[in-house]
Amino acid sequence: MKLGSVLRWGAPALAAGLLIAATAYAQDAAAPAAAAEAAPTVNKGDTTWMMISSVLVLLMTIPGLALFYGGLVRAKNMLSVLMQVSTIACLMMVVWVIYGYSLAFGDGGAFIGDFSKVFLAGITPDSTSATFTKGVAIPEYVFVCFQMTFAAITPGLIIGGFAERIKFSAAILFAVLWGTFVYFPVAHMVWSANGMVFGWGGLDFAGGTVVHINSGVAALVGAILLGKRTGYGKDIIAPHNLPMTLIGAGLLWVGWFGFNAGSNLEANGVTTLALLNTFVATAAAGLVWMFVEWGAKGKPSMLGLASGVVAGLVAITPAAGLSGPMGAMVLGGVAAVVCFIFCTSVKNALGYDDSLDVFGIHGIGGIIGAIGTGIVVSPDLGGVGVADYTMAGQVLTQIKAVAVTVVWTGVGSLILFKIVDVLVGLRVTVDAEQEGLDIISHGEQAYHAS
Repeated sequence: MKLGSVLRWGAPALAAGLLIAATAYAQDAAAPAAAAEAAPTVNKGDTTWMMISSVLVLLMTIPGLALFYGGLVRAKNMLSVLMQVSTIACLMMVVWVIYGYSLAFGDGGAFIGDFSKVFLAGITPDSTSATFTKGVAIPEYVFVCFQMTFAAITPGLIIGGFAERIKFSAAILFAVLWGTFVYFPVAHMVWSANGMVFGWGGLDFAGGTVVHINSGVAALVGAILLGKRTGYGKDIIAPHNLPMTLIGAGLLWVGWFGFNAGSNLEANGVTTLALLNTFVATAAAGLVWMFVEWGAKGKPSMLGLASGVVAGLVAITPAAGLSGPMGAMVLGGVAAVVCFIFCTSVKNALGYDDSLDVFGIHGIGGIIGAIGTGIVVSPDLGGVGVADYTMAGQVLTQIKAVAVTVVWTGVGSLILFKIVDVLVGLRVTVDAEQEGLDIISHGEQAYHAS
């Protein structure tokens, strides 16, 4: 081949080859940077699990909590409790998407979020929320739904503290105010990256402070302010349908797997740990309560077993994905003993009428679980461990988180109950209470004489 032909065809080919090689080299060099900037991966399995978890937490509320509480009150007040829990759940879902999500999880500051996501502004099917694994995300809509179910059940829990004597209008007005000024700020402080307790390194896997201490203390404040039920301590005020209560407790336990295991925000090994802990801590607590009651009163009751189950669920909530299974069982057992004492001896000694033992189980169980999380997270005890962990340091942080929650909800609830009392009044009349809230408030009866 002539030299001219070689130059004519070879030079462009050589130039093209050098250009391709240079481009490939540039792409290889840019690959790490591009990978670092890549959008987080959304896995269909994680998304599906979070949708299921959201529905499971709804099951905890309607019908779980409603039936659990409904069975514990007298027959004449059955529907009133079902209505209060169900209406509050519906109401809080609407409030959540209007401004609650923004106040709880908007950027904001140390105490509360902002209004950047009011009416879910800026959230689309393509928006994502981070999980606990770098580079892994879930659709933001499913995170909105999951957290919405927490906001729906927490004010409903409070109702049990003063069941059978609060006005329906007062219950729902208080729920909205309490959600706005107590629940949303506490959720932000504990679970938002900008939150004060989160910044301290406080551990609350699924809501020991945000849900249980928060609602338990508010229930105690309400029980004291409204006063005792008419005839309390004189008349027999017994649960009217314990089978209904056990059905409710069972639905709570089933739904709680979404509550605890769903709080990992993914479907992975930690999720399975939370799943197992929700089984064994609950089982241990139910048994311990039963045996303690058996020894103290001579007979094991079904109400005691159901109460122990709920106490175990409450106690393991903040530690579900952090404790080992053995630590979880110990935590559940300790909570059962202490909650039993508060629901019997302490309540009787102090004389307050916490109708359905919300403070005795959720408040006290939540405190034990929150502080105990600082212990059972230790790798030496089978826990998963956290960065720079020392048991003394973590327990102190947990105590600070508990103290902040108790003060915030205690003072906030007191103020809000007073406001509601001025606006609509808190308590029904004695005549209405004796007649029963089903007929007086709703014009219906749960049961009709044959």
